[in-house]
Amino acid sequence: MAKPSSKAFSVLTNGLMKENPVLKMVLGMCPSLAVTTMAKNGIGMGIAATFVLTGSNIVISLIRKIVPDKVRIPVYITVIAGFTTIVQMLLNAYLPDIYKELGIYIPLIVVNCIILARAEMFASKNNVGLSILDALGMGGGFTIALLIIGSVREILGSGTWMGLTLTKDIFDPAVIMILPPGGFLAFGFIVAAINKFSVLKIRNREIASGCGMDCAGCTGEDGGDGQ
Repeated sequence: MAKPSSKAFSVLTNGLMKENPVLKMVLGMCPSLAVTTMAKNGIGMGIAATFVLTGSNIVISLIRKIVPDKVRIPVYITVIAGFTTIVQMLLNAYLPDIYKELGIYIPLIVVNCIILARAEMFASKNNVGLSILDALGMGGGFTIALLIIGSVREILGSGTWMGLTLTKDIFDPAVIMILPPGGFLAFGFIVAAINKFSVLKIRNREIASGCGMDCAGCTGEDGGDGQ
């Protein structure tokens, strides 16, 4: 049985890469591709979603034992909508530029499948402490994914990053990268690179442990029938 500290660490780090909601589970693709024309937009959306995810996880974890099973989904959506309204007002008041850039995708956080999935799969079954860690991990993974995609698209498509000019004398920006097709291209190549790295990591681990997939004992090259 895992120690409480190790379980908490596992919950916190799970969403960063192992079950990254965007790069591994391919959830929340609408805002992930729509707002990542610039890195700062990706950070803004990620932080907003993390705020909503954390707040809704806390409330849902607290009320999980008193909400009737038949109405749990409407209740969850109402809670999420409340926190989405709060973050929308805060952005409009204190970060109007980010608010304008993100536009309709802020209120659409209500129907973000990542948030509803964590409410149903985790917060409704665990205590407040673990629910907060889950929200921070998943929200952090979402933010990191949007930052990576946004950085690639901004550098290749605009030649800038966070407003700083990077590629002025190196190459001309590829405008397609800040258009919708560029979002799919960037996402595809990033996911392919991560999957390739994961496969190589697993293979190296197997070789190091003496159980490589191509060993003679597995393929029958030792003269036997391989069974």
